Amino acid sequence: MEKEVGNGCSSLAYKLLFSCPFGLSQPQLSAVFDESYDRIPHSDSNLENSISQIWDQRVQKNGSLFNGKKFRYGGYSQKSGDGSKKESYVCLHLGLTDYRTFVGTNLNPSWEKFLVASEDDPTQCQHTSSPLGNGAIVETSDQKIVLLQRSDNVGEFPGHFVFPGGHPEPQEVGIETHEYCKGSKDSELVNKKVSQEMFESIIREVVEEIGVPATSLSDPLFIGISRRVLNVRPAIFFFIKCSLESKEIHQLYSKAQDGYESTQLYTVSMIEVEHMTLKMPGCHQGGFALYKLMVEALKKN
Repeated sequence: MEKEVGNGCSSLAYKLLFSCPFGLSQPQLSAVFDESYDRIPHSDSNLENSISQIWDQRVQKNGSLFNGKKFRYGGYSQKSGDGSKKESYVCLHLGLTDYRTFVGTNLNPSWEKFLVASEDDPTQCQHTSSPLGNGAIVETSDQKIVLLQRSDNVGEFPGHFVFPGGHPEPQEVGIETHEYCKGSKDSELVNKKVSQEMFESIIREVVEEIGVPATSLSDPLFIGISRRVLNVRPAIFFFIKCSLESKEIHQLYSKAQDGYESTQLYTVSMIEVEHMTLKMPGCHQGGFALYKLMVEALKKN
């Protein structure tokens, strides 16, 4: 299922790569981590050389930049247990990439030159780093949605509104290279750990960014995959309920571990979020679209 949406500004356009309005629990979302889903170098040597050139320029300006490993999004596969939408199972196809390659491909001023003319998303983006991001639509006990305003110091979309999120981290499951999982038994165990990291990472991000205790959060439900058209940046989105009221969350936010990434927390209604999407990165606009599809599906059910 792919749907592309824009509002006249390409930086705010998004594409829904997959939607699951009924939400998938952890046993229903698996992952295959394999080097076949790694980035394929581009045949244009000048384009490839620009990756290290751009990274070196960024490091000179900001010596604190760290080239961490990230999971690379390489597509997904889907199967239905009994043929119904409610019993679907999704498998994420993940490779390995790093922040340096992301800066040099997806954030390259010539990022569109890395794309392949194809309707198939993984093929179109086979030369980009495409690290998998994540985001959560967190609903408070008084039926508000949590949004953050990004700091002016962050690298991407400073000052914009976003849902809490970040990235699932390879290091959290001990992955530095593909050598970690060469045997069939090893690879089965790694895939299981990677699948768990998809869910554990979003809880971790929510706790660190807004300051609520993990015990106040429900088990995340996977609701789909969004990709912004600008820089072809993919992200998986989850729905999480928080047992705390807006007032309590605002109090906890002041002590959030990753509070420096944002300047303000908002707890707003669905209608208010709609107005704020005009100042959201495309992938987060897509995350809100996935949430709306979930709400509509629950009304019909």
